[in-house]
Amino acid sequence: MQRRNPSSARLRGSRAHGSRMHDRMPAHMPLAGLARATLATAALTAVMAAPLCASQIAAANAAPASASASASASASASASSVVTTALTSPATLVAPGGPGVTSTWTSGDKVGLGTSFAADPSTSKSRVWYTLGAGKMTEVFYPTADSPQTRDLQYIVTDNSSYTSVEESDTDQKVLVNDSQSLEYTQVDTAKNGSYRLTKTYVTDPDRNTVLISTHFEQLTGTTPLHLYALYNPSLGNADADTGGSAGMGGSTLVASGSTASSALASSLAFSTTTTGYSGDASDGFQQLTTSHKLTGIYDSATTAGNIVQTAEVPVGRDTSFTLALGFGASAAEAQNAAAASLAAGFTNRESAYSAGWHSWFTTLNPAPASVSTTPALLKQYDVALMTLRAHEDKQHPGAFVASLSTPWGQARSGNAPGYHAVWARDLTNTATALAAAGDKAGALRALNYILNTQERSDGAIPHNSTVDGADIPTLLGLQYDEIADPAILADQLGAVDAATWAKVKLSADYLVAHGANTPQERWEEQGGYSPATIAAEIAGLVSAADIATRNGDTARAKTYLDTADNWQASVESWTVTHTGSFAAHYERINRNGAPDENQTITDGNGWLKLDARDELDPSFLELTRLGVKPANDAVVASSVAVTDSILKTDIPGVGPVWHRYSEDGYGETATGAPFDNGVKGTVGRAWPVLTGERGEYELANGNTVAAQADLATMAATANEGFMIPEQVWDTADAAGFTEGKSTNSATPLAWAEAQFIRLAISISAPHHAGTPANVDTPKIVAARYANQVNVTFTENAT
Repeated sequence: MQRRNPSSARLRGSRAHGSRMHDRMPAHMPLAGLARATLATAALTAVMAAPLCASQIAAANAAPASASASASASASASASSVVTTALTSPATLVAPGGPGVTSTWTSGDKVGLGTSFAADPSTSKSRVWYTLGAGKMTEVFYPTADSPQTRDLQYIVTDNSSYTSVEESDTDQKVLVNDSQSLEYTQVDTAKNGSYRLTKTYVTDPDRNTVLISTHFEQLTGTTPLHLYALYNPSLGNADADTGGSAGMGGSTLVASGSTASSALASSLAFSTTTTGYSGDASDGFQQLTTSHKLTGIYDSATTAGNIVQTAEVPVGRDTSFTLALGFGASAAEAQNAAAASLAAGFTNRESAYSAGWHSWFTTLNPAPASVSTTPALLKQYDVALMTLRAHEDKQHPGAFVASLSTPWGQARSGNAPGYHAVWARDLTNTATALAAAGDKAGALRALNYILNTQERSDGAIPHNSTVDGADIPTLLGLQYDEIADPAILADQLGAVDAATWAKVKLSADYLVAHGANTPQERWEEQGGYSPATIAAEIAGLVSAADIATRNGDTARAKTYLDTADNWQASVESWTVTHTGSFAAHYERINRNGAPDENQTITDGNGWLKLDARDELDPSFLELTRLGVKPANDAVVASSVAVTDSILKTDIPGVGPVWHRYSEDGYGETATGAPFDNGVKGTVGRAWPVLTGERGEYELANGNTVAAQADLATMAATANEGFMIPEQVWDTADAAGFTEGKSTNSATPLAWAEAQFIRLAISISAPHHAGTPANVDTPKIVAARYANQVNVTFTENAT
């Protein structure tokens, strides 16, 4: 999304799961374990662990099922947290080693996501969100949309002898949206050698904190039976401090516990074997399956806090269907109860309830606009974009829509700084305007109330971003004045002009008058100074605040706001348009002191380059027209469009035109496709589909509906199979596993991009009358004052 702080610490820690990020088991490390002793009953937290020789392994493998059904439990917990294992027969074996390799999250490129719908999010009984990556389920969030508790869950297939296939890397993968008005996904993963196929459908239980995965396993070739293992990497509490083990009858459930949450993995077809170990160590089931093609050490618990991995065999034949349930709770017992109850209810029952929730929402929305309704692919993109936006709302803190349920380049990120699962007022405002335009005004009002009552500080400032409970994020503390202007714009557009709203809006408006027009950070979050995009938002915010002030009888403040806005609107060209430098007259990205013709050096916050501010191009100046501060046919705007296109525009074959954020942007992968690293020079920022949507709004404002429709189609073309629109797309020839015109590993989906698609689609089809803005997110009160050259009269005490 926006450039999120130049510090590499800004991204939340990633958890490396066995499949790609594990270290390989050292050749010299002996397998550890113990021969099993049958007990009548046991309630044990730990016994011992010792090297297991080949004869002991053979004896253990030949033991009766009652003696070999032990489970290894691994839980993400604080060091003091230990799960008590209650088994009916085998003694408890504790995984040796620990804490395992340092963990990571997964790639920010998601192909799907889901959560249960509730008209009033605060009443939802299901506070769990799942995400999907390449061939697997990735981060699962619980109990809030900014709290990832799982790194990933996938399958491994072996013949227990010479063949191992890992789902994420050894299959050809398809993603299906089963119902365009229900946020439900199916992954179809077929072994590259053709030996098996896995079909998995995901929902969350609307009545519980459980993710359900309906799985159909098919062995397609060969006579040697294949074995199926579920590989689960919990990440509870966002730290390598997990503990866990097996629980339930015969150890049939894998339970993990962290400092604040627990998880429980169970199956409708009871696991035949379970084990818990440490990622990258000999106890790790992934390491065992990929090196020996079978489990060679079985452990019932992992009691040393660390990065644990849990593995369970599902007893399958050549054609077998079953359901996995991943439950969450504040305690291990609560998590187990959630998983068990969801399994008891059955997948079909829970799937029906899940779909019914989403279907009910669509009955309250406006009909899809004509710009998409006659084209099935665009209509499906529109519907999924709407659901994706709605799914990003937290349920404990209604109105807190996070920017993305992802961590950019998470596969290479460790530490505790946040990813994009945080709340930016700018992104939130974009989401709210899209929801309002689509007919969900209640959702938009929740977003407004969240900004004003949770994020806004006592002095009127609004933080860079926040956690869903409104707390500052220590590594992301800079202020961006467009975000401080956003709530006034949104409130006036929604007609929220009551006294309580005014009491909050005047704080932020007063702050802008006292501290603007230059900003500590512009919308890309890297540079401070005079930014045309930020100034546009400030002007629109003050005009909107003046309207609310007048309606509440505060004519003195209304005059102050309008006088300030008029002054800034008259000055924005002299502050930010350069007539020198290497190009024709154009709006700069930013300069430090409102002197655009000076030779000022701007140091790129992530590309490590030093550029003349006069040559730093950025299409963000189109905020001037989108927000009604300048008419779309303004000559300087047109000149700036031509200059920007000459440098920042890329036409991707089969996709369409896309734009980069600014000259020499470095917020992206390296030229060879390695993950972004702020400490590495030479990274390359890629094109952003949201900018194509903004260009579409500019074209529409100029009366070019055909070009706007083409830009809408381009945005849709950048989406993946799951209809997720990315933050960035690979904008050169296919390389390093990336496809030209499709998502990179930064963040997919980006809520801002989904919102832009929705607004553009609605704007294209909206009635266009003289004196009325062409775009639904353009504040009418602002456009009437500046862009349309229409006099505005504020009505005192109007309601």
